[in-house]
Amino acid sequence: MKLCITSQGPELSSPVDPRFGRASWFIIYETETGAFEALDNARNLNAASGAGVQAAATVADKGCDWVISGHIGPKALAVLQAGGVKVAVGAEGSVEAAAAAFKDGRLGEATEADVAPRW
Repeated sequence: MKLCITSQGPELSSPVDPRFGRASWFIIYETETGAFEALDNARNLNAASGAGVQAAATVADKGCDWVISGHIGPKALAVLQAGGVKVAVGAEGSVEAAAAAFKDGRLGEATEADVAPRW
């Protein structure tokens, strides 16, 4: 399974970024192998508007099954759901800890946004 975890840095030891669309990095993590790829999200981090929608399109294009983040806004959630990507919120600690929490079933699927647009 392919996870996208929002991150403040490019490593598994980096802290989870609580934001989705304006996260500093996305860590694309393969649960079966532990392999990961770090995607710099500077383009969306500094966007005047539409950061969540653009970030969601990027994640969907990468073939991710899940997004794991601290929070998610309504527009990004809608784009992700339309692309068949499930979302879990409430992640904290390191990226590696968030992946472990997800694998252990401690992060469930979000069915609605937990922050307002442009948060």
